[in-house]
Amino acid sequence: MRRLSLGLAALVLFGASACGGGDPESPEAEPEASAEGETAAGSEATAAEDTATPAASAEAAILADADARLAAPDAPAFAVIYPGGVIDEDAAPAENEAGAGGIVTYVTTASPDEVIAFHRNRAEAEGLASVMAMNQGDARAYGAHSTADGGNLSVFATPAEDGGTSVQLVWSAGG
Repeated sequence: MRRLSLGLAALVLFGASACGGGDPESPEAEPEASAEGETAAGSEATAAEDTATPAASAEAAILADADARLAAPDAPAFAVIYPGGVIDEDAAPAENEAGAGGIVTYVTTASPDEVIAFHRNRAEAEGLASVMAMNQGDARAYGAHSTADGGNLSVFATPAEDGGTSVQLVWSAGG
């Protein structure tokens, strides 16, 4: 099951980078209005940003400046493990037109919201733009992209069966 999840995560990350040639739309960009006056963009991304508690966001901002370790020896600075996280499966390398990348899974005692807030802050600090956020039940997902070099980051955080959070981190370094 874990290998299926890793494969799906890689497919999502690398498929998304292969589909768009241009710059992704910024999440802050105003979505187009439909005939009914509703926005064309989903409300899940906005809901994901609104669900992080102020305490979790403040803690994540502090942790973003901490010395988090790289997910793999050749990973870019935005592909890091949440401080104190324990790697469950070593990084699996991957490569496509967006550059070299990888997939790693780890567990942490932090909540999914804290994990996503940490990775969002770290990605933005490294120059990536947030392009996707999603909440589904207790699971959280986040994606970021660099318009400068094509680097990508996707993070999937779900509550672990025995407490804490199981995290899948997928990245492409860009080029």
